[in-house]
Amino acid sequence: MIDKYKILDKTECLTLLCTRAYSHWSLIKFVVNLPLVFTSSAMCIINSISTDANKMKIPNIVVNACSVLLMSLLNSIKPAEKFENFKKLSQQFLMLSHDLEMLEDHDEDYKNKLNILSLKYDQLIQDVNFEDIPDKYKNYVSKLFSDNNRHIPIQLNGTIGMVLKKRNSNELSLHNLNV
Repeated sequence: MIDKYKILDKTECLTLLCTRAYSHWSLIKFVVNLPLVFTSSAMCIINSISTDANKMKIPNIVVNACSVLLMSLLNSIKPAEKFENFKKLSQQFLMLSHDLEMLEDHDEDYKNKLNILSLKYDQLIQDVNFEDIPDKYKNYVSKLFSDNNRHIPIQLNGTIGMVLKKRNSNELSLHNLNV
């Protein structure tokens, strides 16, 4: 049977994690775009104040090269795409949390609605690129939820060094790995 509160914990965990991730990628996007604005402005200023094109050839090449380097860095890292993806996922997990909270246990169609919301959770979690989330955020969110005896997604179970001691017992206990 699907546990509503377990899924709710996991969606809230992923909402926080995706929010942290999109804030991170927003900062990266800003930090990489800022020098691009400066190099473009510098190139404009250099070209407008020069009377002799030969004197400004070298500075123009250097500024142009810096711009190209920054643009290729942006194209390879793709912080804007990651920012948008995590922002969208954060909003979707938040909406899913609200839907789960609104679900009433005594509703006659409770099981079907819960199954649909569980499938929605499974589909959303497949879109999360956990490798694009810095470990410090994964560790922070995992520890925050684990310390408060809340469920975390299986993808985060290994991030804080927690493993199951007993696999087949009714009451699973956790212990820290000392690596």
